Amino acid sequence: MERCAYCKTKETALYERDLPICLECADARTKRKPPEREQDIRRSLLQEVLELTARADEATKEFEAVMRQVSNGLPRQDGTQPIKNASNKLTTTRKELLKAHTRLNEYFERGVVPDDLKRSG
Repeated sequence: MERCAYCKTKETALYERDLPICLECADARTKRKPPEREQDIRRSLLQEVLELTARADEATKEFEAVMRQVSNGLPRQDGTQPIKNASNKLTTTRKELLKAHTRLNEYFERGVVPDDLKRSG
């Protein structure tokens, strides 16, 4: 038996990547928290989704308010422009939210770090 390559105190017959490792060190390595950088990336991506979700909810409320005004038959001098504006805002916000979800999924599923979150040199 060889001594654990990590703690150097216990003898072991267990190997990980051709290095001897005791059960305690193996457990500690599998239970460790992700590196701080990974937590920062995850936090940034989740925050982006949360912020855009709130913006999309607000844009939805604005669109619904405009549509209620139209359905109540209130005369508008500017015609359909408020509907177009609210619709464009809602569409843009939803596209941004979809992009944020895609970035988050790519990170969780494939480990792809978006360019704007990569550590600069």
